Amino acid sequence: HQSRYEVSCAFVQSSDFDGVLLCFQDVTQEKQVGQLRRDFVANVSHELRTPLTALMGFVETLQGPAKHDADARDRFLAIMASEAGRMNRLVGDLLSLSRVESEERMRPRTSVDIGGLLRSTMQNLASLAEDACVTMVCEISEAPVMIPADADQMIQVFSNLIENAVKYGGKGSTVTARLTEVERDPTLRQPVVRLDVQDTGAGIDPVHIPRLTERFYRIDSHRSREMGGTGLGLAIVKHIISRHRGRLKIDSQLGEGSTFSVVLPKG
Repeated sequence: HQSRYEVSCAFVQSSDFDGVLLCFQDVTQEKQVGQLRRDFVANVSHELRTPLTALMGFVETLQGPAKHDADARDRFLAIMASEAGRMNRLVGDLLSLSRVESEERMRPRTSVDIGGLLRSTMQNLASLAEDACVTMVCEISEAPVMIPADADQMIQVFSNLIENAVKYGGKGSTVTARLTEVERDPTLRQPVVRLDVQDTGAGIDPVHIPRLTERFYRIDSHRSREMGGTGLGLAIVKHIISRHRGRLKIDSQLGEGSTFSVVLPKG
């Protein structure tokens, strides 16, 4: 990023010195934060404008030309319910993101069974996978795996990653959730628990991977919206993992599926 400075200039005169005093104040970070805030507001406005426009149009139609058309009324109401649900999901994710960001500096201290949470999440999403004709494989030991974590936020991470794998893996794919304990992670330099969510879908072009956790970044905007995505899921995941002092790794190749890995410290 290009550095930005605010410069002030003043004439200085004393008994033994005459000159000009220049003060340089680095405001790069403030400018970047301001730009991020403006981009965020613009993105939220754009995400809300589309369903709001659709709702307003259907309400106007139902009040006018389709007032007495029962078939049109039922069809429009179904679309309106879908658009309202989309806005509700967006607002929910915005509130969740705000809450996660506010807690990011407070590391969880409560010990939870991470394996049990993952097994429970897999069971809760079994019907989603069945409806999508996706096979789910659970490679998780029955023995408790205890780490300091926020149980609700971990369920949020697991649900997001597994739902994404099911939705984008596609019909006939397999989603595998694997939990392993590692004596020493080379990056975190301590014992960790590693969760891998692997799918056998179409994969992701590596050019997109560095930006996947950005807010509102989508590879295919139309497909994401059709599937109910808000563009905030992986941003929330990233902040939760950051709060837990862990790391997120994404490996994928086109035509070879994807693996999302979460590494969390055990202590």
